[in-house]
Amino acid sequence: MQKEVKESIYWHTLSSDKAIEKLKSKFTGLNDKEATKRLEEYGKNEIRKIRRFEPLRILFEQFKSFFVILLILAAIVSAFVAHWIDMYVILGIVILNAGIGFFQNYKAEKSIQALRGMLVTKAKVLRSGILKEIPASEIVPGDILILQEGDKVVADSRIIETSDLQTNEAVLTGESTPVDKETKILDVETEIYNRSNMLYKGTSVVRGSCKALVVATAMQTEFGKIASMVQKTRAERTPLQIRLDSFAKKIGVIVIILVAVIAGLGIYFGLDKVQMFFTAISLAVAAVPEGLPAVITIGLAIAVRRMYRVKSLIRKLPAAETLGRVTVICTDKTGTITEEKMTVTNLYYDNKIIKAENIGEGKVKDKALRLLLKINCLCNNARLEKIDDEEEIIGDPTEAALIRIASNLGFDKKILTEKEPRVKEFAFTSKRKMMSIVRKTDFQNISYVKGSPEVILEKCSKELVGNTALRLVARRRKELLIVYEEMASQGLRVLGFAYKPVNKKFTQTDAESELIFVGFQGMLDPPRPEVKEAIKATKEAGIAVKMITGDAKLTAIAVAKQIGLVGEAVVGREIEKMSDEELKSKIKETVIFARTTPEQKLRIINILKEQKEIVAVTGDGVNDAPALKRADIGVAMGIRGTDVTRDVSDMILTDDNFASIAKAVKEGRRVFDNIKKFSYYLLSSNLAEIFIIVFALLFASQLGWPTMLALLPIQILWINLVSDGIIALTLSLEHPEADVMKRKPTEAKLFTSGIVVIWFLLAILITLGILLSINMISALDAIKLQTVAFTGLVFFEGFNAINFRSFRQSLYKLKANWLLFGAIIISFILQILIVQTPFLQTLFGTSSLTLKEFSGIFLISLSILVVGELFKYLKPKIFNR
Repeated sequence: MQKEVKESIYWHTLSSDKAIEKLKSKFTGLNDKEATKRLEEYGKNEIRKIRRFEPLRILFEQFKSFFVILLILAAIVSAFVAHWIDMYVILGIVILNAGIGFFQNYKAEKSIQALRGMLVTKAKVLRSGILKEIPASEIVPGDILILQEGDKVVADSRIIETSDLQTNEAVLTGESTPVDKETKILDVETEIYNRSNMLYKGTSVVRGSCKALVVATAMQTEFGKIASMVQKTRAERTPLQIRLDSFAKKIGVIVIILVAVIAGLGIYFGLDKVQMFFTAISLAVAAVPEGLPAVITIGLAIAVRRMYRVKSLIRKLPAAETLGRVTVICTDKTGTITEEKMTVTNLYYDNKIIKAENIGEGKVKDKALRLLLKINCLCNNARLEKIDDEEEIIGDPTEAALIRIASNLGFDKKILTEKEPRVKEFAFTSKRKMMSIVRKTDFQNISYVKGSPEVILEKCSKELVGNTALRLVARRRKELLIVYEEMASQGLRVLGFAYKPVNKKFTQTDAESELIFVGFQGMLDPPRPEVKEAIKATKEAGIAVKMITGDAKLTAIAVAKQIGLVGEAVVGREIEKMSDEELKSKIKETVIFARTTPEQKLRIINILKEQKEIVAVTGDGVNDAPALKRADIGVAMGIRGTDVTRDVSDMILTDDNFASIAKAVKEGRRVFDNIKKFSYYLLSSNLAEIFIIVFALLFASQLGWPTMLALLPIQILWINLVSDGIIALTLSLEHPEADVMKRKPTEAKLFTSGIVVIWFLLAILITLGILLSINMISALDAIKLQTVAFTGLVFFEGFNAINFRSFRQSLYKLKANWLLFGAIIISFILQILIVQTPFLQTLFGTSSLTLKEFSGIFLISLSILVVGELFKYLKPKIFNR
């Protein structure tokens, strides 16, 4: 069992010496013997897997549905009365359903295995003063880590020495901007994203180097604590799963009541008890829509394939449908809405602010602008490298942004640096908040400088205006500071730029004083170009979008404005002070939640769910994992996502793009619409079967019919599983209706009063049509009656399927579904073969019909299509429910 480092120690409040003393370590690191002892004591530095890849577990999960249990019970009853064919067919459906569900989930899990990458495999540590590279899993508290640019942090650590260190902590805090690090002692109240003397597992070094004392490993790290929180968060069943289980239970109760009532009535009317028993079994088979679970599973599997084409990997089949009824999307910012690539968006020079997008290469004529872009290249340590025949900028994200805009406007860093070779660099530090590089030209040396605007302005004595360097007076310096503050208020990260000619012999003071101010550049991680339209589409679909980020409030607001997200903004500290009631009253109007912790994000999701919202949550970092697990749909990132978030997700964006969610929502709505269509179709068919059996049972003697079952169990199974099943499956392929993304999200109701009325009316119409078909047949015996009822049902339900293509539009307005029409024709042909082929006659208990009899049944069954269109014309409100 893993030992815990004392929780009461706030490492950011201790000096380096004190922290080392607490862990009984040294500046030269642990010795090997002590490290081995601590490895046994604390355990391996590994995050426990939230859920292992277990094929058997995936298989057993396919049998948890109450609907599947109901089918298994039906198979057992069929075996009990020696209806072996019925038993085999029903069990076949159960196995098919489980097989499709298992295959889809297994394939999704294997895709995740392919996406998964370990945090890091090796780490550099000091052991007895000697630098060693060891597996990251063997790091223990007390180790001294040696970290450089590009390294991943493998354990929570207190920085003891640093040189210009910056880290990317987006995976933990959601903050996209690199964070400056230092060694100074901090107050105990300092929040995690402001702990500048600490490093956290899973983050990475983007600049500089350091030595750091490991203070926590494995599940005791901040990364591990959040992973542990995920395990305590209850996984949510989708609304469709809940509704289907509820529906299956209702069907079970209805079957029991129906069997008992009909059997009792038959015995009361003096019918044979054995015959009534078999009638009751037939009714039970007719009442259970055996094909529905399989059709839903296959339909969802087809939808999952369609969603994968729009960059959405669905891990759990029901999630494909739930996505279509989402009412709120809670999205993170970095990488999902934005490009996760710092970009210069605003430039200030020569007393004007210019949008970067408005500058064309041919327009770079102003001396101040040319000099500003030149400084981007010459006071910069980022470098261009060819990777897979493509040029990529390697280095600090801020410096990469400066190189990128200069390059886009025709400035080549390689050429510029060859013309003006480096003489001396005075590196950036968090204390100085600036850097300068002195370069040699043909005539003189020039110091190129960039840094914090306040620091740069303080060092400047002149300003470049037009082609002239004018004296920078105090009043003008204040005006420039106001310009900087206005840019910063837009959420931009702003840098100041200056230069100065220097002598061949110079000091740092010479290179960084009496500078000539050139301008400011404001940077932002910009929104992806397609996100604005995606946000608009989701709003039109009645879906609220909320941004929950670890980034600063101003930055979040700036990005939100660019993509059309407008509303109130709150920060984590404000949320912490609110009661649940206060947060409930504010949450609807609040669009931006900034500087949030994982606990606060989870609280937001919980309150939204209490308000009966269907919530989708996106995230990539471990800080997002608890909220993803609690959401109705957890959406992880395929490229940037951590193992923890992918493990708890229902869906993975393979391109990390918010726009893919909007496309998946459209597919989800198509899925939900189609599930309703084929569910209603199958259930209306079952109701018609029940009506016919009951009618024939109660009124056979009055009509002069032989006392018998109107439909045999095998005939019912054929209709439910094959004839109706194939047709229902093609209904799952219906095109999305024109207004699919203009409607508000609908509840997961499979039943409404309007549709139940329609079921009864259609079932009555089918029953009356079957009676009419039977009455037109001469020389009617028991087998002939069953054959007419069987054939009439197949024909009626084939045409009835066309009614269920749309509840809003007439048939002539819909795109053709040729697969549906083909399935109906195949169903009719198979029915004719069953009736006319001797072997199949024996198997299904049918007798031959004449062409005239077939034609009469066909024409009578066409009436349901006419009535369906009439319903849509006269009663649109019923169909719109």
